[in-house]
Parts: sequence; structure tokens; C-alpha cells
Amino acid sequence: MKSLREIKKVLVANRGEIATRIIRACKELGIKTVAIYSEADAKSIYVKKADEAYLITGDPIQAYLNYFRIVDLAKQTKCDAIHPGYGFLSENPEFAEYVIKQGLIFIGPKPEHIALFGDKMAAKKKMRELGVPILPGSDEPIADINKAKKIADEIGYPVILKAAYGGGGRGMRIVRKESEFEELFRSAYNEAKKFFGKGDVFIEKYVENPRHIEIQIMADKYGNVVHLGERDCSIQRRHQKIVEIAPSPTLNPEVRKELYRTAVKAMFKVGYENVGTLEFLVDEKDNFYFIEMNTRLQVEHTVTEMVTGIDIVQRMIKIAEGEKLKFLQEEVTMRGYAIEFRVNAEDPQKNFAPSVGLITSYHSPGGPGVRVDAAVYKDYVIPPYYDSMIAKLSVWALTWDQVVNRAQRALDEFIVRGVPTNLPLLRSIVRDKDFREGRFTTKYIDEKLPHFNLQATEKRREDLALAIAAAIAAHHKL
Repeated sequence: MKSLREIKKVLVANRGEIATRIIRACKELGIKTVAIYSEADAKSIYVKKADEAYLITGDPIQAYLNYFRIVDLAKQTKCDAIHPGYGFLSENPEFAEYVIKQGLIFIGPKPEHIALFGDKMAAKKKMRELGVPILPGSDEPIADINKAKKIADEIGYPVILKAAYGGGGRGMRIVRKESEFEELFRSAYNEAKKFFGKGDVFIEKYVENPRHIEIQIMADKYGNVVHLGERDCSIQRRHQKIVEIAPSPTLNPEVRKELYRTAVKAMFKVGYENVGTLEFLVDEKDNFYFIEMNTRLQVEHTVTEMVTGIDIVQRMIKIAEGEKLKFLQEEVTMRGYAIEFRVNAEDPQKNFAPSVGLITSYHSPGGPGVRVDAAVYKDYVIPPYYDSMIAKLSVWALTWDQVVNRAQRALDEFIVRGVPTNLPLLRSIVRDKDFREGRFTTKYIDEKLPHFNLQATEKRREDLALAIAAAIAAHHKL
């Protein structure tokens, strides 16, 4: 039996809404928290919610990446563990290993698994060995354009180029014909080198009109592995997720079962610990292919929590302590549907240009089945240094039609003024007939955006808001 190490104090190595999320989970477990913040985040909500908070001076991004400094602070403040959240250091194996070497608990997977799945080629090779379907493609990172072109010719067009040492849509290009290859290869290579330090890419067969389905898994230190169902993350823009759904409203039940079986079996065989997400593409013929694994908490974990009732962040902490899973697979039940909408400070009518500046008005929705994870408030100033996501709206209901109706209502209640956001786009999506009928693939945004009248959608909503305000004012005069 592995010994338990009680966690009494956690340093949260992150910022924004996910830092708040982790702090809340810790408070419910009776665990003290330490926050870190850059000068740009001095007035952030999470800084006030933590038991202690410490300024990291200097570059506002490096504040969350300098892990020597972060670990030193954790030791100075007598923390037992560090939770990395997502982004920043969350999938850095050197950070995880350093945390452990310094006698602290890393709340997440083992460093060797972070390293394995952070290397896309090694991950594909490993999954192939385990019998998991993968797309035809290169077996190693490629920097030589002639070698890359030869592999593309062998696979057959269309192909997709992906940065071998990074993700998030950077260094990714779709090549539909041979005449485009050289230009797009150089473009992908240069972008990958700029963002990840290495320009090497790998090549895969490109799947037309796929759905992006991911499986949430959870595993303890004793070889127990369970899945917490799937999420449909097909609605994306430039490979960045916008809307996430649990469970998928249209996934074939037999394919669902096989995805679950494949994910759990693979993670059991590699001896995985803590939480992780296996991502797959499902083609038009219901064939599925592994594309990558995220060895961290996902942005969209909220929808899985809503349909299962399991607090994923708290389970991460308890697994890190050495506690066995509290439930068997058959005890994991999924009820209803949940949808998460990423509310981003960006202007869909200006090619999604990022928005920075003062929020002059802010009102988040509420009511049954509505959850908001946010990092902003009225008079908050959005800094220019970080990801554009400022809030996540998640809604739950028993049926698909009910959850879409609830999403419409909640999105209409959501008010953010002072900076442009993607709320007009989200409101258009939930009113779209194809979305309501569950007809969407990874091409959904590209195909639908030109037909959405975002200005008209917002004018109708603003007119309704003014009418309601006038009615309330008239009532108070009576």
C-alpha cells in the first residue's frame, strides 16, 4: 500500500478563472492556498480569494513560467503541493520533475507521462503499439522540405502539417494539393519555430468533416482507471475550441463504447496517474483516430463535472495525496447534457482581433443549471499579455433541446460592455438550426460565420434589454 501524504497547503501556479477554480476546490477540502500574480494581475479576483498572494515582478508572462522562483516560493510559504492549472507550466515535464525533487507534490500526472504525450510523435508511436487507431503519417519530426514532400505524396492529399513541439493551432496548415505544399510547409515551419523554438513538423492524412471527440479519464496510483464520458469539441476556430458539449448529441452509441474501452485500456497499460484527456477525430464513416493526449486539467472540464457530479479538481488533489478512486466505472453515471461556451475578449466582426481595456459593465447569468467561471468584473482592465478568454459559461439540462434553450436564455442575460467579445457569435450559434439538430463538424465555424448576421443579432438583444429596463423603470414609478 502506498503511503498517503496529506495536502494542507497548495500553491496555485496559474492565474485568472482557473486559479479561482482551484482555490475554490481547495477551500471545500479545507486546504489553504497561495496565489502568485504578475503586476498586470494585481487587481484580479483570484488574488483576493487565496489565503496568501505574492507578486512576481518582471515580465507578466514569465511570472507564471519561472518555475525555480515558483517552487522556491512554495517552499518558503510551507506549501505541500503545487497545482499548475492549464496552460503555462501545466504540461512541462521538467517543472513537474523539479517540484517532486524539491520534496513537494505535483498535482497532476507523472513527469514521464507528461514528457511522453508532450512529444506528439512518441505519443502516436506508443498508442499504435497499444492498438489505438492513428492516422497515416510521418513517424518522426521533419525539418527537411523534400523529405516532407515525399511523405505527403505517399500518404496522398489532403494532408495536415502540425508543429511537432507545440500545439494550440500554431504551426498547423492544411495542404490540399501538391502545388501548395512548399509554401505552406515553410509557413508552418516558421510559425512553429517562432512559438516553440523548433520548426519541425509532422504530417498526417487530413480527415474531411470530422468530429472532434475527447475522452476524460481519471486514474489513481493503484492501477484503477475510469472514464468520465466524452466531450464533443468540434466547434472550433483555427483549431481553438469555442463550444464544448458533454456528451456528444449525435455520437454513435457503439462508437462511444469503443472509444471508452480504447481510452481506459490504453491508460491502464501505460500506468497513467491522475486526470487526462485523449482526443480523437471521428470521420464521416464513424472511424476514429487518436490525435493527442492532454496531460492536465482541460478548460472544458466543467461540462463533465455537470453531467457526472464529480469534482475533477478535488479528485486530482486526492489522487495526488495517494487516495484510491472513490468509485468504480459502473458507479460513474452521466445525466443530461451540458454545454460550455468560451467567452473571449475578441471581435468576431474584425477577424477576431483581441480586445483589451476597461470593462464598463458586467452582468453574468444565473438560474437553474447555469455556471459561470469568470476572471473579470465591472471596471476590470483586460491586460494585453494573456489568452483572450475572460469567462466560461456552462449550462446543464436533462435533454438536448432543454439545454439549448437554457443556453439561449443564459447567453442573452450575459452582459459585457466596454470591450468587444464573441458573445454575438455564441448567441448566433445557439440559434442556428444545424446546431440545435446536432449537425456540426470542425468546419462548422468556417461554414457558418459568413452567414451569421452578428450586428442584427446584437441589435435585437439590445432592443430587448432596453425594453425590459424601461418596463422596470415604469413599474418603480407606480
